[in-house]
Amino acid sequence: MATSSITKNFIISGQKQVEMFVDAIEASANNRPVRTPVSARQIKGEAELRKFMEKRKKMDVSQR
Repeated sequence: MATSSITKNFIISGQKQVEMFVDAIEASANNRPVRTPVSARQIKGEAELRKFMEKRKKMDVSQR
């Protein structure tokens, strides 16, 4: 969804439009993507970075 649409003004008039608007908001809230937790750790120092890059390089070679 473009963020520019959030700044637009719109008018909701009548019971049917109000219900359609509320239904759309509820559907949007129910269709949110599920967040998958990801484990991560901080790399500290040049030695750890070099070790990580070597591991990454070995994985890239095996995937070719």
